[in-house]
Amino acid sequence: MSDEAAPRVSDEDLLARFQKSRNRPKGSDTLGFEIVSVNQSEMRVEAHFQVDDKFTNPMGQVQGGFVCAMLDDVMSLAGVVTSGMTAVMPTLEMKTSFLRPAMPNQKLRAVGRVVKWGRTIAFTEGEIFGPDGKLLAKASGTAMPAPYAKFKA
Repeated sequence: MSDEAAPRVSDEDLLARFQKSRNRPKGSDTLGFEIVSVNQSEMRVEAHFQVDDKFTNPMGQVQGGFVCAMLDDVMSLAGVVTSGMTAVMPTLEMKTSFLRPAMPNQKLRAVGRVVKWGRTIAFTEGEIFGPDGKLLAKASGTAMPAPYAKFKA
């Protein structure tokens, strides 16, 4: 696969498939995941996460592990979209930088993208923004695309 995968269906059709899917991972549901845009030519997805106070640390902020899970979700989904819905994206490693605290009971916006799709490895990036548009955290990751012929969005 090259750095620029050719779209197989329109972005709008793919977004509708994701939004109607009953096969979303339970972890994504737990995080309040909602996909809002897909751009296959840019190898990019955008999602919202609605987290409540079940995700807080002792300081009342969203615990960093949950923020990492949100970033992993959008980075992996960008890979699934880039693969033309033929691969899953097991994460091999991930680095996250926390810039501001994420607060509960707010809708967070996350963007995931594939930076480079190699022969056996894909490099991804993700960002999470607060309701005010300020960057809260960003991550980079390495994933190993694996065939997933049974994917049903």
